Amino acid sequence: MFQPLYVAATGLSAMQDEILNITNDLSNAKTVAFKKSRTEMESLYYIQKSFKDTLSEAMSDLEMPKVNLEFGTGVRVAATSRDFTQGSVEITNNPLDLAIKGEGFFAVKMPDGTIAYCRAGNLHIDNDANLVDPNGHKLEPEISIPEGTTSITIQQDGTVLVAVNNESTFSEIGQIAIARFTNPSGLKTLGQNLYAATETSGESMLGIAGADGFGSINQYALEQSNVDVISEMMKMVIVQRVFDTVTKAVQSYEGMLASLEKMKQ
Repeated sequence: MFQPLYVAATGLSAMQDEILNITNDLSNAKTVAFKKSRTEMESLYYIQKSFKDTLSEAMSDLEMPKVNLEFGTGVRVAATSRDFTQGSVEITNNPLDLAIKGEGFFAVKMPDGTIAYCRAGNLHIDNDANLVDPNGHKLEPEISIPEGTTSITIQQDGTVLVAVNNESTFSEIGQIAIARFTNPSGLKTLGQNLYAATETSGESMLGIAGADGFGSINQYALEQSNVDVISEMMKMVIVQRVFDTVTKAVQSYEGMLASLEKMKQ
């Protein structure tokens, strides 16, 4: 008898997860290189029922066939997939701001020695003169900036050139490699704009920026979030309407139960 309440509860729970995902995307609309995600719904199992219309059979003297019915039991969030489409590129005046145009990720070394991946290229120089991401993780492979560096040029293939003590000549000190994956949507989100490889994403393939299949690196630029605020707000309105409608269905069912109780009295 309480099956409709269970079905409604699954719908409300799914809509709550959807709102959570939309809110997170909107909150990160200005986060450098943030990638939006979407919730993917799937229906739960179905209950099979069959019955025979014995009243019609008795009135018509004909044998009536069984009628087979299917009743759904609700919905659930099956997955949250991340959208790695390119965000807009904003020009800056910082030589350590890098944007990847095309496919690829920067590789950074985590404190436990594992490798994580990110698209955010707002790099810094730490106290040990290493190039690090905004959270202080060193690039992989490591790149150390010489003491007295007065100018840094990073080419589209990731080659890092520096001039020391205002000299006019530049020296190469390393190359920023980028990684790509067979299935980027399968990456695991670690927070801090970082991702980890999984079996679904496949192993990372390190390569040279601008080479076949790898995006190029642009200096004095940052990739922005790919969140479309207007689109997310429209989705929020739709989800809110669905939530309100399911709530009204619950209230209607409660009214039906109350009417049945009165009939029993």
